[in-house]
Amino acid sequence: MLAHATVDKLSALHLPAFAEAFQRQLGNPEFAELSFEDRVGVLVDAEWTHREHRKLRRLLRQANLRRQASLEDIDWHSPRRGLDKALVQSLATGAWIAQHRNLLLIGPTGIGKSWLGEAFAERACRAGYSAYCVRASRLFHELHVARGDGSYLRTLARLAKTDLLVIDDWGLAALTSAERHDLLEVVEDRTERASTLITSQVPVTAWHELIGEPTIADSICDRLIHTAYVIALSGPSLREARAKAQYGRDGGDAEPPPPLAATPSGPRKRP
Repeated sequence: MLAHATVDKLSALHLPAFAEAFQRQLGNPEFAELSFEDRVGVLVDAEWTHREHRKLRRLLRQANLRRQASLEDIDWHSPRRGLDKALVQSLATGAWIAQHRNLLLIGPTGIGKSWLGEAFAERACRAGYSAYCVRASRLFHELHVARGDGSYLRTLARLAKTDLLVIDDWGLAALTSAERHDLLEVVEDRTERASTLITSQVPVTAWHELIGEPTIADSICDRLIHTAYVIALSGPSLREARAKAQYGRDGGDAEPPPPLAATPSGPRKRP
């Protein structure tokens, strides 16, 4: 009877794994051979592991990951050039996030920048850091909407509290006046407080011109670049290489990819 009361109290205290491990010990005579300290340690370990797994699931959900990317899955034999294995292994420790430094992934389209960005975000979550991945265009849209509905300051505060902000596909178009000011607000809030990872096709040397306004460009570049690791990638498009491997395309002689299946509503009629 006392054991049932203890389980109920553990559940009321929101210690579900502790309660479950406690019940397992009651029904297993092997635990009787352990000392009191060891049995308590097993209970505490069960609850701690449960909470760590729950925290990781929450961090991964909040990170807004679109791919199943992991640094362990990097193909070092791919034709991608500029990816230094020693540097990646050093960055994988997360020390750069603890030091509030930035990471810039630069290279042509299809080289795997977005995948790498999310792989670093996934590793950050596993290390206990919060992360948020967003395309640059979506980020500016979020801030534009937030300015209209009165949640602008709350949105900036949420971004500022995120340990690693991944801005994907930065620099596809010149910034508008509003986007320049929004980016400056985001970067200023994070300087020396949190880390920012940016993927871009545009070389860092061209960012100043891309931002536009010289004074604002100076402020943004100074805060982003001077404390950043820069990885410049080069080589053929990995998407093209995968397409060739999948469909055997080698210049047009092979069969094209199969057509997409028709939707349930049938083919669209011509106007």
